[in-house]
Amino acid sequence: MPDQLPTIRAAAVQAAPVFLDREATTQKACDLIRQAGDNGAQLIGFPEGFIPAHPIWFHFFGATDPIAADFSTQLFLNAVEVPGPQIDALADAAREAGAYVVVGVCEKSPGSLGTMYNTQVYLSPDDGYVGKHQKLVPTAGERLVHDRGASDTFGTLPTRFGPGSSMMCTENANPLAIFALTAEYTRWHVMSWPNYFPRSGPPMPEVSLIVARAFAYMSKAYVISSCGVLDDAILERLGVMGADAASLSDPDITGGTAIVGPDTRVVAGPLPGDREGIVYADMDLMNSVRLKLRHDFAGHYNRSDVFRLHINRNTPQLVEEALTGPLTSMIDIEAAVGPGPAPGELADGEATVEDPASPEQLGGSDHLPES
Repeated sequence: MPDQLPTIRAAAVQAAPVFLDREATTQKACDLIRQAGDNGAQLIGFPEGFIPAHPIWFHFFGATDPIAADFSTQLFLNAVEVPGPQIDALADAAREAGAYVVVGVCEKSPGSLGTMYNTQVYLSPDDGYVGKHQKLVPTAGERLVHDRGASDTFGTLPTRFGPGSSMMCTENANPLAIFALTAEYTRWHVMSWPNYFPRSGPPMPEVSLIVARAFAYMSKAYVISSCGVLDDAILERLGVMGADAASLSDPDITGGTAIVGPDTRVVAGPLPGDREGIVYADMDLMNSVRLKLRHDFAGHYNRSDVFRLHINRNTPQLVEEALTGPLTSMIDIEAAVGPGPAPGELADGEATVEDPASPEQLGGSDHLPES
């Protein structure tokens, strides 16, 4: 019998969080996971920073503005520890749905009073929480509240459907990141997007679809692109006025959730930005095989003798402790064994002679001559 590749039913969620309310947004995410599972979804993607919110206030308020500072404080107080009770609740929902789930959260570093990460959490229908990806480089105003992600959280996730992957926002357009995931044979990729883009560039629905189609073309994977949206409660809490308020209410600059096939064709969506919803698509992995046979950019359609990529996945260490170390100076030696005999004195019954070399010739009085 020849090898067989499965068809996966995927779901891309487009929704607004319960703004800066961790427990309520977690419950909303669990309800959406169960809803998608009831509709047969085996793989579910969520927007960026869904729990408890994405820090979009930095588009409207300065870094040290009291309003921004208060929003950022509330973000930290409602941020999610990974693993933690909110992750446990999401894992239970994933098991009930029988689906793999990728959820965007604002992750709180355990024990800290201010360190956060922009994170996607991986949940399995069999094993619950199975890993995470932290955004490697926060974008624009995110850098005011999010630290850079750890290198050991980048890479593909093993599943019953083969390897899959995820990234957030425009890191999905990083050419080296795309190649790295392609080289790990990702078959499906979840893109998580926020619920607002700055007015200084193209709107999010346009950018997210371009990036999704480009990633699909390069990797020959299916792309589940989940975009956030705004609701009346978020608009009221932000309290912005004028042109900013008008832009926030414009449905053409938010949303755009879609699913894209490996041939770059849109197979579900895109959803307009004035509504919440879930789009579904059946992803036949045999289509990826047909297209990989034409262009495998990490295989036969590449030249490893010309192009190579180095990835550092060492677990970063903030603090390293050393109980002992090399003795590097006379001060260290004297602290360890006490001062030696003065020139001309006897040491352990032996005669000593003065070294004719001066301290300056030896490189200073804190250095010993080489033996």
